[in-house]
Amino acid sequence: MSLDKNIQKSPAKRFLLVLGLAMFLLYFALGLLVIFWKNFPLHLTIGYRIAFGVLLIVYSFFRFIRLLRK
Repeated sequence: MSLDKNIQKSPAKRFLLVLGLAMFLLYFALGLLVIFWKNFPLHLTIGYRIAFGVLLIVYSFFRFIRLLRK
């Protein structure tokens, strides 16, 4: 691991960073959408909807932590 902060990332690494952040935001927003959408198209009870939404939010944070480690 280099301590030199002046080295720029390659365009491919920069693209993957932006894509990773976009996927984090997508999963996080999808989790919130599942929890708070009143007329959710899938017929799930409120408990299962909240559990599914929390699972998506937790998964988004795992992806974000993995992105930060790289």
